[in-house]
Parts: sequence; C-alpha cells; structure tokens
Amino acid sequence: MKKWYLFLLAALFVLVLTACTAKEDAGEKPADKGDDKEVVAEEKVLHLNNGEEPTSFDPSIGFDAVSWNSLNNLMEGLTRLGEDHLPQEATAESIDVSEDGLTYTFNIREDANWSNGEPVTAGDFVYGWTRMLDPNTASPAAFLGYFIEGAEAFNTGEGAIEDVAMKAVDEKTFEVKLTAPNDAFLNIITNPSFFPVNEKVATANAEWFTEADSFVGNGPFKLTSWEHDVKMVFEKNPEYWDADTVKLDKVEWAMVNDSNTEYQMYQSNDLDVSDVPAELSETLMDSDEVQVEDQAGTYFYRFNTTMEPFTNAKVRKAFAMAVNQEEIVEFVTKNGEKPAKGFVAYGFTGPDGKDFRDAVGDLVEFNAAEAKKLLEEGMAEEGWDKLPEVTLTYSTSDTHQNIAVALQAGYKAALGVEVKLQNVEASVFSSEQKALKYQLSRSSFLHDYADPVNAIESFITGSSMNRTGWSNAEFDKLITDAKAETDAAARWQYLMDAEKVLFEEMPIFPIHFYNQVSLQKPNVSGIVHHPVGYLDLKWADKK
Repeated sequence: MKKWYLFLLAALFVLVLTACTAKEDAGEKPADKGDDKEVVAEEKVLHLNNGEEPTSFDPSIGFDAVSWNSLNNLMEGLTRLGEDHLPQEATAESIDVSEDGLTYTFNIREDANWSNGEPVTAGDFVYGWTRMLDPNTASPAAFLGYFIEGAEAFNTGEGAIEDVAMKAVDEKTFEVKLTAPNDAFLNIITNPSFFPVNEKVATANAEWFTEADSFVGNGPFKLTSWEHDVKMVFEKNPEYWDADTVKLDKVEWAMVNDSNTEYQMYQSNDLDVSDVPAELSETLMDSDEVQVEDQAGTYFYRFNTTMEPFTNAKVRKAFAMAVNQEEIVEFVTKNGEKPAKGFVAYGFTGPDGKDFRDAVGDLVEFNAAEAKKLLEEGMAEEGWDKLPEVTLTYSTSDTHQNIAVALQAGYKAALGVEVKLQNVEASVFSSEQKALKYQLSRSSFLHDYADPVNAIESFITGSSMNRTGWSNAEFDKLITDAKAETDAAARWQYLMDAEKVLFEEMPIFPIHFYNQVSLQKPNVSGIVHHPVGYLDLKWADKK
C-alpha cells in the first residue's frame, strides 16, 4: 500500500479517500428561557463515507487508505502533517537532532494523554514501534522502519530487539538512532504505522483495537461507536493536548462501497461529502461544490510473474502496451486524472530542479501493433501454440469493475485475447493477492512520505508490498545504493535507474496517477487532504 491506495493505494489504494462537511441546518439557534434568550450551539456533526470497513485499527496492520483516513483522526505520532502538508511537532513538543544527523531525541508533551486519561509515555512509542518491527506481527509497514539502526535485522530475524537503536530515556523522552542521515525522517514518522500503542491497554487486551469500547487513542477524536461494516462514530477527544483547536463535536462515518449510492446520500444530505460518479463527471465537474486536489499515488495492475503466461517478460510487456491509459481516464474514470506512463507520480522535485516523472520520461505507452508482436514472440519463446487462460481479478467496486471491463475489451481488440474477469470482496482480495493467488490483479499505491524511493522500493525482492513474485538483483542493488547515498544527485540517479529497470521487466503496469475529486457542501471548511498522507479533520469546521 503502499498503497502518498499516490504522491497514491492507496490502494489506493483502489484507493478510497474522502472529505467531509456538515448538515446544512447546523449552526446556532436561540432557545427560550422565560423572558431571556440564550444562544445554544448545536452539535457540529460531519457525515463522511469510509467506503468500507477499516482493515484494522491496529497501527501496525491497517496499512491502507481505508484504515488511515479514519485512524489518523483517532491517533497521533510524534509528528503530524500540518495544514501546509509539512511535518510539525505533535505528541512531541520539541525535537533535538545530533550534529551528525543520526540521533533524534523527542520530548513528549506533559499534557499528551490517551483517551482514557493515562499519560502518553516514551515507552508507548517503544512498544508500538517494536511491535511494528517484530517479525511475529508480520506488519506490512515494517520496511518503513528500516532506517532505524538494527531494525531491518530484527524484522528479518537476523538480529535482536536489544540491537534496535530506540529507547525511552525517561517517561517523556524517546530517543532513536538512524543508520544514515534522512531528511524525510520527520515526514516518514507521521505515517500511522509509527503511532504509539498504550502498552498497559494492549498487554491487558490483545484485541484492544477491534471494538469501540476497548479502543484507546491519543488523537483529536475518540472512537465511541463502531457497528462493523455499517457505521463508526467519532467524538471530540477532551484528553487531546490540542483539543482547543478541534471544532467538530462528532464525525459519523458510513461504509458505502458504491459511488452512485454515495452520491445519492450526498444529494439527500445523509452525507456531507461524496466522490463524483464517473458517469456524472461531465455534469458535476463544473459544480461549485467540486474540489480537485493533488494526491501522490498510482492506480496500477500487478502481474504474477510466477504464474503462466506472465512468467514471460515479453508477454507482460505485450499486456502492458495493449492498455490505452488516455482512453481510460477520458472515457472510464473521467475525474481528470493524469494517465500514468511510469510508477512514480508527479510532484517530486530532484536536486536539479526537475520533476522526477519528467526527468525519467514515459516508460510504457499504448502501441497495439508492438504489443501483438511481443505477444507472439513471447509465446514462441515458451513454445505455446495457445496462450494460457488469463483471469483479471479486481476487488469489489464499481470503479474497479469499469476499468477491468475496459481492459478486457482492450485486450480483445489489441491482442485478440479473451480475458476472464473475477470480482473478489475486498476483505479477501488483499490477503490472496499477497499470497500470489491471482494472475493479473488491480492495485493502488499511495505514498507514505514525500520521496520517490517510497514508491519504487515496493518491488524489491521479498518486500511485503511486492506481490508479483518478481525479483531482480540489479534493481535491488540500485535501491540499496540509493538508500545509502548521501549525495543528492547520485541518489536521484539511482532511483531513476531503478524505475527504468522495473519497466524493462514489467512486473506491473500503471493506469493513472491519483487526484482527489470530491463534492463537498459549502458550509464546511478546514478539511485537509494531504497529497502524501491522509485525511485530517483536526482543523475542520462547519457553519
């Protein structure tokens, strides 16, 4: 997930990111008390749609947009992305960095409390981060912690937890040592995977994150109700250190995984925010209520390189080049997305001042004739007179289905190949994709932090984010070298070269880069959609 489910998923994921607004009749109204008039403020309640049930509210496990968007408002790390999308002090009141850029000391706020009133301690961060890195947890986010000295060895079973360079100096002082200076570090740890976990609560109840009555967070809101697969209710958290900034009283989240139903709910004021259904985009995109914002992420497909016919690189390239991304964004998704000709999204400026995407250029383009030629060459290499049957799998969503149908038609037209479609419920799809049970399957990536390496490293050998069975020693070395390189220009070149290798072998092919298009009622303000990050309601308000 990684999959900025884009700088997406996202996916997204596919990726589901929503905004929120308020009921139109909300505000203040007078209440009579005898002869006096007293102004009574109504509750400020926002009605949002999470799309589907969060994968998990365990910060180490819920590594996707459908979990992050809500979890980011229930919990908080040492740093938090601000309204300007840059990391700022959050649970940490101040941060000290050693001269060599390796050791970070976080001084935790005295008034930083859990929703149950207990103080947030340095030990809670040690506990939460250790749990993420513990190989027994099998966290898909563990790789994000590899910049910590000793973390990768511990996570891969080659080192001990005692060798991981993080510790609680005292109750309110947390210290971490990195393997190399990392300018993105304070951005990286805004990711929900680096949230603390209340050690007392978690050791007393291993399932603390599964129900509202047992969940304990430290963010702007607290979880007060959770009807699984139906609805969640958040209320303002009075224990939050910055509670005075929070203007909303309550947030109610529906779980409706159909864009048309979501839009109907928006029209009837049952939702304050809605995605724009593809079939209505031409009508609605000019609406004053439409908001279009950048998002760093990619909607793409994965080939299973261990399953025929995609064991052959030429066959993979043929299927990739038979995809017309321009037609898909113009006639299928219709939300103003940019067609993707590489994996890293736009928005990452290199040391030379050029955007990474522009510097690398287009790595795959629609070419039906070349695709047909490559397919024939690949089949000849394998000795196939008939192409093995191909099934394209996608998770339940009308958007995913529409794209899958378009691909099916495109493959018939360009390659003369009949592709079967398979729809799988989201709760099953992710685990089966990781287990390499699908030949060809949709996916999404949303950036976890603002750097191209976050996207490209997903495909190193053995990564939990790989999900293709693909392995390439040259690619792995380029990523390793990039992570160790301190010269900015040399590091950038390693990353550009790595993306080129990825597309030479083509274990994936992209469809489009994400944006965030939503309908939002005009009486709402302050909702923040981070291009690389998550939905944030800390500053949201309604009139």
